Amino acid sequence: MRTFKIFFNTIRSMSFKKIMRLFSLILPHPIFSLLSFYATVKAFTIAQKKFPETASNNGIGNAFRHALWCCFILMYCSKVSSPEKALNFCKRITDMHEELFPNKPLETKMDLHNNKIGMDYFMELLPGIHRQFFEKSFFIDGLEKKMKDAKVLKNLDDDFEGFLVYLNE
Repeated sequence: MRTFKIFFNTIRSMSFKKIMRLFSLILPHPIFSLLSFYATVKAFTIAQKKFPETASNNGIGNAFRHALWCCFILMYCSKVSSPEKALNFCKRITDMHEELFPNKPLETKMDLHNNKIGMDYFMELLPGIHRQFFEKSFFIDGLEKKMKDAKVLKNLDDDFEGFLVYLNE
């Protein structure tokens, strides 16, 4: 129930123009949209349990949450369509999220970077596992290992290709 309240309040806070932009992406892809919403709830719930102090701010838990979110979107959407179509939708929906709910530039860079890490991680695992057999634990375990090498993003020029990043607040 709490999740739907958050979702409703988020939509209610958006301008009409932003709502129309969102609908222009989700209406042509209703199944992907529902699966993405489910992935969002799952990733948020898991991140909150594992990292209650940092999942909702700009800490290491947020880096984990964003990467896990993208892995889950790709996992669920790839079960009903091709991984390429799922990847395209995932990139569009996660980029749009950053546009519709803008942050400070460094926070946006961090979120987009961690989204890419999640997408890349899924695509890295894809050749070894049939997409129908992916499980949440594959991504949770793998991303927890990646967190050990996570880097602190300090300015917009930092480039930590292949590493999760977070802000040291």
